[in-house]
Amino acid sequence: MRAHGLSMEALPLFHRVRGETCVLVGAGSVARRKLELLLAAGAALRVVAPECDDEFERLAGEGRLTLVRRRFQAADLDGAVLAVAATPSAVANRSVFRAARARGIPVNVVDQPELCTVTFPAVVDRDPVCVAIGTGGASPVLARLLRTRLEALLPGRTGELAALAREFRAPVRARISDATARRVFWEDVLQGSVAELIYSGRPQAARRQLQRQLDTASRPQTRVGAVYLAGAGPGD
Repeated sequence: MRAHGLSMEALPLFHRVRGETCVLVGAGSVARRKLELLLAAGAALRVVAPECDDEFERLAGEGRLTLVRRRFQAADLDGAVLAVAATPSAVANRSVFRAARARGIPVNVVDQPELCTVTFPAVVDRDPVCVAIGTGGASPVLARLLRTRLEALLPGRTGELAALAREFRAPVRARISDATARRVFWEDVLQGSVAELIYSGRPQAARRQLQRQLDTASRPQTRVGAVYLAGAGPGD
């Protein structure tokens, strides 16, 4: 069914997992790609595998993940908010899928979209700005190619601009109460001199300019009218 002209293979969401338990089953080269994303998102990572690459051993030694050195058991998902299966065994991967579904936990099985309730997109990272490209599992290669194009379009300091906007969000809301006026203000900020200063590597100047624009926008304005004279003949 199409709603309001939209039709999607999956509902795009951003899943906050910082400090939450996520389980990664497998500790080889395929699992390493998911490892990087999960750690970048701040997950409390539990890795289950009878054998693992040196990278997993090193991260476990640094306390960045918990390593369970044995085959997967359903109880490994207790307390988890996400399960990821990345093993070379179809049997093991399906076991993770079944256990996750039984617990109502979102699950991703690498390279098996039919066993996924969630998929990992290709990501353009300009923290806190994050652009995610998904193909519903149809073509991960296409998603990566599109990511490369978008990376070339987005300035490297886009995240700095977003962070500055976040810093001023509450003051702007407090001083510009009208929602429409607030939207126009932010459009001017994010497309004007403040953005240019950020992109040119001058964050302090950008902050001062944003403050000046906020002071001006929140100052009571003198209303100016216009008078039109219709006609050109003599008279009052």
